[in-house]
Amino acid sequence: MICNEKMYALGAKRSVIRELFEYGKMRKAAVGEENVFDFSLGNPSVPAPAEVKDTLIDLLSTESPVAIHGYTSAQGDKGTRDVIAKHYEEEFGFALDSDLMYMTCGAAASLTITLNAIVKDPTDEVIAFAPFFPEYRVFAEKAGAKLVVCPPADGLELNVEAFRALLNKNTRAVIINSPNNPSGVVYPEEQVKAIAAALMHAEDDFGTTIYLISDEPYRALVFDGKKATCFPKYYDDTVVCYSYSKSLSLPGERIGYIAVSPLASEKQELYLAVCGAGRALGYVCAPALFQRLVKECDGLTADVNVYRENRDILYSALTEMGFTCAYPSGAFYLFVKAPSGDGNEFSEEAKKYDILVVPSDSFGCEGYVRIAYCVSTDLIRRSLPAFRALAAKYFR
Repeated sequence: MICNEKMYALGAKRSVIRELFEYGKMRKAAVGEENVFDFSLGNPSVPAPAEVKDTLIDLLSTESPVAIHGYTSAQGDKGTRDVIAKHYEEEFGFALDSDLMYMTCGAAASLTITLNAIVKDPTDEVIAFAPFFPEYRVFAEKAGAKLVVCPPADGLELNVEAFRALLNKNTRAVIINSPNNPSGVVYPEEQVKAIAAALMHAEDDFGTTIYLISDEPYRALVFDGKKATCFPKYYDDTVVCYSYSKSLSLPGERIGYIAVSPLASEKQELYLAVCGAGRALGYVCAPALFQRLVKECDGLTADVNVYRENRDILYSALTEMGFTCAYPSGAFYLFVKAPSGDGNEFSEEAKKYDILVVPSDSFGCEGYVRIAYCVSTDLIRRSLPAFRALAAKYFR
């Protein structure tokens, strides 16, 4: 083969989420969009805040083309980074340093850049808490590390004991994601503190630096009085990776940032490595227009009440039917136990009713399916008879 075999393999076979999404497009063309209940993709259905449209119109109407379409600094517009740092401190009481921030093309770019900046050796390990976004494995392995999976505790929360046992001299980074994709679980503060304490002990025991990479695209999507976690408050060697895809309902615009904690050891060296990784991967100067938008709209959030209503309807209905689900206090996902214990079998059975749900094997946690309820409330309601028919196959 004349091309890179690993890259060929990734291109030749899409992720299970994307495969199901493409299958859904074919089914909609065949039987009508209204007859397919597509819960495959985490694509926000809630409109962006009105200020987003108004800001874009104003920028396009009043600013010069160079100002809104020209290159920014490689690490991003300084004014935008200053605003983000200011709002973060107002929300969490923790001061980020805008000179340790790097604007990116969304969370995927943030994670990819950060892992490439951190991983140094083929023996390096990156721990991910299951269940996790499947692309973590792709990103970690492309950076040259081995992904190590920490199994979940009951309720799909953090398994602190299992995590402690996995830490070793080769542990280079840990990825944490709360609210979690695919479960919607918001990790309790006491568990986060325990993870931070375990990391500090491991750094002392092994004489190494272990970075906590906090993947936070769902940070603004929390319900039930829950609050997002400020991970740098609990652990100094933290890197925050953020995206506006979910908070502002702008997934296709690919805008986010990396923030190295100002308390991190060798923070300047790490930040320069982030800048270097961004350069090497071609991720310099994130989309300029949307950097300017973020400067004006950071801190706003799309209407999460729609997601909460969808959650309430679907969780209540499915549990009444007999299904077991982790209770989601954030994001817009339900993680449902497959009644047969086989997520792939359950996903295939659901297709017979034109219900598209993602099997969980690639999330590092077998025996579940993920339901992305970031769809219209009308679709949720219309899907319930199909779910009842599906439930009748398992619960008699």
